[in-house]
Amino acid sequence: MNKFLLAVHVLAAIVAVGPVTVAASMFPPAARRALAAPDDPRAGETVRLLHRICKVYAVVGVTVPVFGFATASNMGVLGSAWLIVSIALTALAALVLVALVLPGQSALVEGGGTREATVRVAMFTGIFNLLWAAVTILMIVRPGSTTGA
Repeated sequence: MNKFLLAVHVLAAIVAVGPVTVAASMFPPAARRALAAPDDPRAGETVRLLHRICKVYAVVGVTVPVFGFATASNMGVLGSAWLIVSIALTALAALVLVALVLPGQSALVEGGGTREATVRVAMFTGIFNLLWAAVTILMIVRPGSTTGA
């Protein structure tokens, strides 16, 4: 059962978090291009598509911690420091995405944006991506783990 839960957890992370990370990273430059060429319908379509990808895969991404908790519980590591830090960083990443990245993207998609707004979205996206990188490293290295790395 552990292998199944871990496999679903890892696949969910790849399939859900990966697209959000990539699409969110592509969004600020696409938004800058759309702001520079307001008459270009393709530029606006690209921005809307990237935002939609972020929103949809953010919802799908809920499966990552769900299966992560199930895996950790089955393995008996819920109290491990590396896992607690990972959970906190995951929650922080989700908060950054939901409270800062997606609303910033929405404002730009709705046409109320400036170049400075794209810079803020890029900064928040970078923070989101760094948090996920840290979680990924903790999941691989598992400092202090007795389950072997």
